Amino acid sequence: MMSAGWLFLAAMIAAYGVANLLQSMAAARTSVHHTFDPQLLVRLACHRTYLLGLLCQVLGFVLAFMARRDLPLFLVQASVAAGLGVTAVLGVLVLKWTLPVAEVALLALLLGGITALVLSAQPAHSRQLGTAGVVGLAVAVAVIAVLGFFAVRLHGAMGSVALGSLAGIAFSAAAIAARPLAVEESFAGFCTNPLLYLLIAHSLVGQLLLGLAMQRGSTTAAVAAMDAAGAVPAAVVGLLLLGDRIQPGREWLAAAGFVVTLAAVIALTRYAEPQHHHATARPPSGRRAERARLHPAAR
Repeated sequence: MMSAGWLFLAAMIAAYGVANLLQSMAAARTSVHHTFDPQLLVRLACHRTYLLGLLCQVLGFVLAFMARRDLPLFLVQASVAAGLGVTAVLGVLVLKWTLPVAEVALLALLLGGITALVLSAQPAHSRQLGTAGVVGLAVAVAVIAVLGFFAVRLHGAMGSVALGSLAGIAFSAAAIAARPLAVEESFAGFCTNPLLYLLIAHSLVGQLLLGLAMQRGSTTAAVAAMDAAGAVPAAVVGLLLLGDRIQPGREWLAAAGFVVTLAAVIALTRYAEPQHHHATARPPSGRRAERARLHPAAR
């Protein structure tokens, strides 16, 4: 009998793809922040587009949470990157984005890597995370926030990649917390489990960092950096500590799929072109800052 986790996984990919697109549109219409300021989330929340995107992301998060109940972290976290392909397709169809040939090829490579991971994964329930793991997740929140405080000073593609990578690590930590939390049997146990609050804390920090990353140029670069940075920690912790499994005899396929997926998302941070431009503040002439617009097609 097929695990319900596979259905949750497919729906998660679609939800995250739509969420990336909508949140990018809202971030492009908000003045660029050069400080690690949580008020950015308040400003973004003024846009209906962002709220709709946030709703899709919450839906994707819930679906991912359900998928992690049965499926290994290396598969679920890597599959989040497949949402980038959905974002790119919607961007081309709806917003008339122009994707370079290299980016299209890398998205196809990404699909191949995810397919290999799907074929190699073996559903299984998670083991519990020990006290040391819980303390490590708590420390990680502070470390990521401090690094974000300094990374926010970077601009352009470098800023997108740096902040996106930190967002990915935060979301990866949230995924690590979610995997054992998903098998909590009682509601009381679920609410009193410290992993729940660590999951929330990492998700909020990751959301802020992702918003800052999307403001700095390429949505594709920001999301690809997030997916690349988030895939490795979750995969390692899942296999070593949480009981994630690979189909016997398909370890090579899992390794190949993971490497291909990771290489594709890392390369996307290099070849992705900006989809929008920003005005960082009101011009001296007093005119309103120019609204975000699509990057013109290369001639």
